[in-house]
Amino acid sequence: MKILFRIYEVLIMGPLIAVATIITGAITIAGCLLRGGKWWGYYPPRIWARICLALTFVRVKVSGRENIRPDQSYVFVANHQGAYDIFTIYGYLNHNFKWMMKKELRNFPVVGKACEAAGHIFVDNSSPAAIMRTMKKAEKTLSGGMSLVVFPEGSRTFTGRVGTFHKGAYQLAMEFGLPVVPVTIDGAFAVLPRTRLFPNWGTIRMTIHAPIAAPADDADRVRVMRQSQQVIIESLGQ
Repeated sequence: MKILFRIYEVLIMGPLIAVATIITGAITIAGCLLRGGKWWGYYPPRIWARICLALTFVRVKVSGRENIRPDQSYVFVANHQGAYDIFTIYGYLNHNFKWMMKKELRNFPVVGKACEAAGHIFVDNSSPAAIMRTMKKAEKTLSGGMSLVVFPEGSRTFTGRVGTFHKGAYQLAMEFGLPVVPVTIDGAFAVLPRTRLFPNWGTIRMTIHAPIAAPADDADRVRVMRQSQQVIIESLGQ
């Protein structure tokens, strides 16, 4: 059965995902240039993510949507198990947002240009001036009433366990008075860890936890960061 699935991945799934990615990227770029990124930067990629999940026979089960309001902006912080975290959040969070992502992703063919056109935030830590530009871009995005999704670990886990959280997302939550929403992703590591090339079929569970009030000051920011990390760790049973 696994051999047949691998043949399917190489001959059918891979080419279809590549075509879907190129088409979605082109639609996103054109739509954002002509109509703006709020709708075109979210809904075409959302459909793309669901197509990619369906093609790889990965189901997503979501709990906790009742914890968030559609008219409220949030800073969502999620653990980063693997590449399928992106499909899961894009496809099933059901809340318009912008990503805060590594600057290296800007160089991905089509995808990087689409993310740039959509207004996602590329994190550049190469110098104090670059960090300041990143923060100003984030401030502009959040001041428009948009939510933000961040992987505060910064990169995918090698082990499946939750790593150290960094403060950037929490600093923005403090400055803009936005609630922090922990999001637990469980199962994406089994589907495609960063050490593998081809995914497995399976089920990913995404839990949207209750919002945590925006940090009031630097000391409170540390508390919120630790609290959100602990919520995710406990949800994973770690």
